[in-house]
Amino acid sequence: MADDNDDEEEAPAVELGDGEPVEGAPLPRVSARFTWAQQKSEVVRKEGDTVVRTPDGPRTLESILEDVDVPYFETRREFEDAVRDAIGTGPVPTE
Repeated sequence: MADDNDDEEEAPAVELGDGEPVEGAPLPRVSARFTWAQQKSEVVRKEGDTVVRTPDGPRTLESILEDVDVPYFETRREFEDAVRDAIGTGPVPTE
């Protein structure tokens, strides 16, 4: 049975601003490109030149992983946690 609201246009879940786009990819988008487990060297080989959004501005994944001591990531979560430990958390600058 179809919804009665099929003809109504749905509003976006998140309002997008009118400013300039933020440089770099969000970390979850980058980590979704892999099947896990992965060696750090393979992550660098495959996606090292990818620019990632960080609280300090855009950085390449290779430069971020230089600050990570983990040589092998069993899971996507382990990878993301290690990267977040290296880059920190917080708002990403928009200008």
